[in-house]
Amino acid sequence: MDIFIPDMYYQSIYKIDYKKLKRMKIKCLLFALDNTLVPMSKKEPDRKLKDLFAMLSDDFKIIIVSNNNKLRLTPFKEQLNVDTAFNSHKPNKRKLIKIMKLYKLKPTEIAFIGDELLTDIYVANKMEFVSIFVNPISKIEPAKAKFRRKIERKIVKHYNKRGILIIGDYYE
Repeated sequence: MDIFIPDMYYQSIYKIDYKKLKRMKIKCLLFALDNTLVPMSKKEPDRKLKDLFAMLSDDFKIIIVSNNNKLRLTPFKEQLNVDTAFNSHKPNKRKLIKIMKLYKLKPTEIAFIGDELLTDIYVANKMEFVSIFVNPISKIEPAKAKFRRKIERKIVKHYNKRGILIIGDYYE
């Protein structure tokens, strides 16, 4: 079950130490979309997210990796000026392998940032990327995500007993 333990855990994408990631020679940041960058009800990025991505784009290749369709990701791709990988079928590795080949990246040069242990952190760890867990932005989620959250709570409870991954106890 250690495949679900993130390398780092932050409150939100705005609290991540991106300078540390740069020192670690990370070249590419992969972000989950819903509940990592925006609540699923948001159809486009807000000013705060635009400013963050504008700042990060000087140092990192940024790609939004989502199980959503192209239509959902298009406003984010256009307004944030980033690449997207839609219909990714996380935790399937296929799209991530494609990204590595396309951008000539090694696993050690990629950090994956997401709010779900069962999809984002699991696939990041399988790929041997730096895995960064953030708290979900909203409690409003589709039924599939709610089901995964039930399983996630059991995993977190198991980790809590071991003194690992205590929700709200952030680390890097």
